[in-house]
Amino acid sequence: MTAPSQQKLKINGSAVVTANRLGDGAVVYRAAVGGWTTRLDAAAIVGTAAEASALLTEANADERQAVAAYVAPVALSGGHIEPANLRERIRLAGPTFALPASFGI
Repeated sequence: MTAPSQQKLKINGSAVVTANRLGDGAVVYRAAVGGWTTRLDAAAIVGTAAEASALLTEANADERQAVAAYVAPVALSGGHIEPANLRERIRLAGPTFALPASFGI
């Protein structure tokens, strides 16, 4: 069996690299200017497997800031970027139900 990090990337359209911030678990995206951002509209967008692989390698080298980086599909429409699948829409928007007021206390 091939480890996920050794599998060949398949890119169909636009994609970003996403991970979770190490300090608080927040969803982050590899930024176009380097580093990480919580804003999807500031993420580096790639269109080929080679570009995605390079960005993923860069992201994985920065595991002091974010962990579990992977490539996620995005849709571009009218200059606006949005997640292209349900998993990423949920990660961006947060829980699909209201949390109790005492959560996190």
